[in-house]
Amino acid sequence: MIVADDLSYRIGLYGFPVQTPSLDALAGQGRRFDRAYCQFPLCNPSRTSMLTGWRPERTAVWGNLRNPAPWVRGAVPLQEHFERNGYFTARVGKIYHSRFEDSFRWSQVYDTYGGEEVSGKPKRWGPSRRSEEELPDARAAQRVIELLSTPREQPLFIAMGLIKPHTPWVVPGPYFQLYPPESMELPRSASELATTGGLGGLSRERWPEALAAYRAAVTFADAQVGRVLEAVDRLDRWDRTIVVFTGDNGFHAGEHGQFGKNTLYEEAARVPLVIAAAGVREPGTPTERVVELVDIYPTLVDLCGLPPVAGLDGVSLRPLLEDPAASVKEAAFTMTKIGATRHGAVGVSTRTERYRYTVWPLGREELYDHETDPDEMVNLAGRPELQEILEKLRGLSATLPEIRTDRMRPRTNEAREDQTDDS
Repeated sequence: MIVADDLSYRIGLYGFPVQTPSLDALAGQGRRFDRAYCQFPLCNPSRTSMLTGWRPERTAVWGNLRNPAPWVRGAVPLQEHFERNGYFTARVGKIYHSRFEDSFRWSQVYDTYGGEEVSGKPKRWGPSRRSEEELPDARAAQRVIELLSTPREQPLFIAMGLIKPHTPWVVPGPYFQLYPPESMELPRSASELATTGGLGGLSRERWPEALAAYRAAVTFADAQVGRVLEAVDRLDRWDRTIVVFTGDNGFHAGEHGQFGKNTLYEEAARVPLVIAAAGVREPGTPTERVVELVDIYPTLVDLCGLPPVAGLDGVSLRPLLEDPAASVKEAAFTMTKIGATRHGAVGVSTRTERYRYTVWPLGREELYDHETDPDEMVNLAGRPELQEILEKLRGLSATLPEIRTDRMRPRTNEAREDQTDDS
């Protein structure tokens, strides 16, 4: 399982001008998901949800400063379920949120933090002064290759975390040469807002340079995926290997006037997702059905023949691996927090194959028709002729459990075995 950080879906994998040859190849032998959505467009809440199989309204993890462990007592983290069923589990790089990694147990851990540019003024982007093999994601790929190459009687679950394309966009110089800033064409919705998120008020004159740097970081991360896939080829493991590639959340690379995440637009909510396994039928054929990151947990349990886990909020995607035209759910849900943890509120977005419906505190609504407006630039919520559609989408949104943002005490009444990592 490979998880990238802050990866937009606007990459070569989906037909955009960002080179991702390794992901393209993986999709060619597996299933590319064209409508996959995170449950919270921020690292810690999204990863906690994906790896416990619980939606954020159950985890109560709303931001990056809350240690998930006390809040998810009663959940069985994905890798722990595999370990309990005989797997050797290895975390390589960032899988849970960085400062809380030690709260979760693995058979073996290999951290890749460090190795970025650490001397002088921190860079937003630019060519690295280090060799490629010294950088965290390259070291992660090398460690995964070593794990794959080590003879082992136990089945193996490896989770590989790519730090890129999270900022700073510092990667080897040759990747920057692929994307001259003067050739960058900003997204159509780039001028929609006057301010930017994520880059501290970067002047608009530098947006092409920022976009080029982001794309260089994406291609660098793709190259590390390619090294791992080449090892699976060399070791002739494809007949007994499942590869899942995804991101923790989406990212605005200029769209809607932002460089950042944590919005409820398509760019922040949608993530790349590819699953390759021996049983995929019609490999290379993508599916346009709506899926969620919370579905990865039950999918892997299903594909590996493990005992089911009670209480998971997602569903297995096996039907879509067998038939890309099948359907497993009607809508995907993404939420985000507004305001401080103690007193904030949430916005909730409902995504069907055609529409995005978002409701904010005090009832403000947005409705976008992706058939006519894929950039989500025209809010149709006030159109009288669309009220029937709005009612249906409101009904879908109402199926979610009550969201309690005022819950401040972690769960204490459910037993859970010690999570100390003895590796």
